[in-house]
Amino acid sequence: MAKVFRFGVSLDKDLLEKFDRLLNSKNYSNRSEAFRDLIRHELVEREWQQGKEVAGAITIIYDHHKRDILNKIMDMQHDFQKIIISTQHIHLDHNNCLEIIAVKGSPAEVRKLADTLKSIKGVKHGTLNMSTTGKEIK
Repeated sequence: MAKVFRFGVSLDKDLLEKFDRLLNSKNYSNRSEAFRDLIRHELVEREWQQGKEVAGAITIIYDHHKRDILNKIMDMQHDFQKIIISTQHIHLDHNNCLEIIAVKGSPAEVRKLADTLKSIKGVKHGTLNMSTTGKEIK
């Protein structure tokens, strides 16, 4: 098991009160876990910037009645098939669909796919959530 090190942190009272409200709203049991998450988040972002392998999900919502939208989405997924692990298609209602695309690869390629999908006419909203795999891209 990894060693745990304790250290002190000095914060302005107002900042600490805001931080405590934030961690309470997110159901953290203590400040240490909240600090660990903040540190992990920053380290993962650095991995994206350094081009290390990422894994994540692209989520888009679109009107499936929009002309040729399904073909455009499918063509784009075929163009990026080396980074797509899986897709899930969900019918939200008569007009709207939700597509979740699981990806793994370089941050640049993942962002390119997400941006391209979001820019397709008829896509109402899109998000990209990336995390780390902890591996270097070869």
